[in-house]
Amino acid sequence: MFLEHGPFLRAFGYTTRTMATRLTLDLDTLRTLTIANDLGSLALAAERLGRTPSAVSLQMKRLQEELGAPVFRKRGRGLALTEEGVVALAYARRMLSLNDELLDTMQGANIAGHIRIGCTQDFVAALPSALSHFALLYPRMQVELRIEGNAALADAVEAAQLDLAVVIGHEARAAAEAIGQLEIVWIAASNFVPPQHHPLPLAALGPQCAFRRRAIEHLETATTPYRVAASSPSLEGLWAALLAGLGITARTGLRLPEGLIAATSLFGLPALGALPVTVHRNPHSMGVAADRMKILLTEAVQAALASQTQTAKKHKLRLRVG
Repeated sequence: MFLEHGPFLRAFGYTTRTMATRLTLDLDTLRTLTIANDLGSLALAAERLGRTPSAVSLQMKRLQEELGAPVFRKRGRGLALTEEGVVALAYARRMLSLNDELLDTMQGANIAGHIRIGCTQDFVAALPSALSHFALLYPRMQVELRIEGNAALADAVEAAQLDLAVVIGHEARAAAEAIGQLEIVWIAASNFVPPQHHPLPLAALGPQCAFRRRAIEHLETATTPYRVAASSPSLEGLWAALLAGLGITARTGLRLPEGLIAATSLFGLPALGALPVTVHRNPHSMGVAADRMKILLTEAVQAALASQTQTAKKHKLRLRVG
C-alpha cells in the first residue's frame, strides 16, 4: 500500500527515509516533565526520581531542543510552564496514560487476587464504569464491594477491612485524600409544606451521618426549631420517608428520585455549604491493581461531580428565566 502511494507522497516532499527516521519522544523524559511541573522544581523532581539535578536539567534541555520551543520559564525560585509547555504537558499526560494502561493491560492479565472497595450510597451510579474498566485490565482479580454509610466505610479502611473507599467528609482521617467538593442541598417532596408554628420535621440517616450533623448544626445556629421525624439506615428508606411527606432532609442532589425537589436554601432554610469527597486507602494495600482502582474510582467520582455541577447550573438558570 505504501509503495502504491510513493509517488504521491514524494510530490509533497515525503520520502521513505524521512518517514522512517521521524523523531520519537522519550516517555521517561515526558514523565520527568510531569513530575517537575507537579512539584514546581527540577531539583525536587530529581529528588523524587532519585537522579542528580544535572541529569534532570539535561533531560529538559534535550526535550526543549526536540520540541523546538521552551517548556519552562523561571518564576521566583521555582518554575512555571510556558504556553508551549502547557501544550506539551497535556500531550505528555495523555501519552503516559496510554503507556501505563497498555502495561496494566498486558501485565494485569496475569495478576490474580482480590481487592475490597467501599462506596458511599451517593456515588453507587459512578461505580459501573470504574468496575468494568478494572475488569478489562485485571480479569483474574476478584472484587469485593461494600455499600455503606460514610463513617462505616472510613472505619473499615482504618480497620484494614477495606482496601479503598469513596467517602463523603472524614477528610481529617489519616487515610483520606480529597478529590472534590460536594454541595449540600435541602431536599423534600415537591408537595411538602413546612408546618407553621411547629418544629421543622427532619428525615435523616443515622446519628453519624455527616449530612445530618451539618443540617442540625446550621439549624441550631439559626435558632430554627426542629425534630427528627423519620430516620433510616439506608438511602432508599430516606427517599421513601421524604416522598411520604414525613419531613425534609439535607444531602447531595445526586440522582434524586422523581417527586423530590432540592435547593441550597429551600423554604428559606440556611445554606449548608459543601463537604469534601475523599478517597480512603488502606496503607497496607499495595500493588498496581490497587493503584489503578484508585485512579478509576477518582475519575468516575469526579465525572459525577462535574455532572452535578452542570445540572445545578442549568437548574439555577431555569429558575432565573422562570
